[in-house]
Amino acid sequence: MRTPALVSTVLAVGALLTPVAEADRPVWFTSWAQSQQHLAPVTLHDQSMRMITHLSQGGSAVRIRVQNTFGKTPLTIDRTTVALSAGGAAVDGTRDVTFEGRRSVTIPAGGEMWSDRTTLVSTPGADLAVSMHVAGDVVPGRHESAFRDNYLTPSGAGDKTTDKGGAFTEKVQSTYVVSAVDVVNPRLRGTVVPFGSSVVDGVGSTNCGPGCTEIGTNKRWTDVLARRIVASGGPQFAVANAGISGTTSAVCPRTPAPFVGLDAMTRLERDVLALHGVTDVIYYYGTNDLANGCTAAEIVASYRAVFERLRKDGIAVHVTPITPRPGYSDQNNVDRHAVNDFVKRGGDCSDACATVQDFDQVLEDPIRPNAVNPRYDTGDGVHANITGQQAIADYIALETLV
Repeated sequence: MRTPALVSTVLAVGALLTPVAEADRPVWFTSWAQSQQHLAPVTLHDQSMRMITHLSQGGSAVRIRVQNTFGKTPLTIDRTTVALSAGGAAVDGTRDVTFEGRRSVTIPAGGEMWSDRTTLVSTPGADLAVSMHVAGDVVPGRHESAFRDNYLTPSGAGDKTTDKGGAFTEKVQSTYVVSAVDVVNPRLRGTVVPFGSSVVDGVGSTNCGPGCTEIGTNKRWTDVLARRIVASGGPQFAVANAGISGTTSAVCPRTPAPFVGLDAMTRLERDVLALHGVTDVIYYYGTNDLANGCTAAEIVASYRAVFERLRKDGIAVHVTPITPRPGYSDQNNVDRHAVNDFVKRGGDCSDACATVQDFDQVLEDPIRPNAVNPRYDTGDGVHANITGQQAIADYIALETLV
């Protein structure tokens, strides 16, 4: 089990856990994450990046994970700083980040590196600016949809990692290189990792109605869940989003080429188990599986394999049924209901998970149960708008978390 920090509470399954000594609890918890999914279509040259990461919980220190997962050659970051964001690209003061005591770090192709501890006090909901300078030519890995502005200096601008913000004149809406931020906070009980495809990633969370878009307001259902936890006054958890749009739970013959190798089992170690303090996973997969022709049997087999791996590490699994999608064929809907029967049978995924989070019930149109409620629909029939994101987050009973 990766996270021995247990609290004295009654789980949904009724087991009473014994508290452990404060000194035995882990102090590092992943407070923010955005999973790498492919290389960015750019080459950086002697430039600085400023990536804004939204912390679900604060602490007394931070460390960051940088990745070169999809790189074909080593990636050298010559300098990294962190600072609390003052809005946009602006910061008030920066602190240097080291890797094994060195300012420069080279990440091998396919590799990753966690930084050393950097003392920096942060609060829940704080925006942490991670600035990185690359002196050479670099093709960075990225998470495609940040749903906020991130910032670059012009090519050839040099090291601007300590700049107050004016040097960062270019905007991107992806997150480059940095993929997770940990905080030191022994008061936290664990990290909750929502794991899935676009509805986890946050597609729809910028949609505030026809002709209305909000960028950088952190209204994914996972962000709302984090704020609910903070405001609850109960046991405190970090929330680290591990969604990647377009991905599937299973590996199916019709999986589009860009998503091959990004199925749930393939990325489980990198995007979930490698995070810190993980106690709970909210598993929200299946819509793309059906759209790509996966059968119910293939999807359920992938669920079982992932759940078994998570349970082996003592991580509680909370599963949502596959939500409606109007483009499904009749066979897709037969398969959807077969998977959902497995998920809901006995309310415990046939002994494979701790709870069922019935987001299908939240989002479905009461008149057309194979469609999304118009009040929550972005207009594409698949994704939840800001109102729907709030409804999903509000459905989760906090006491079901470990």
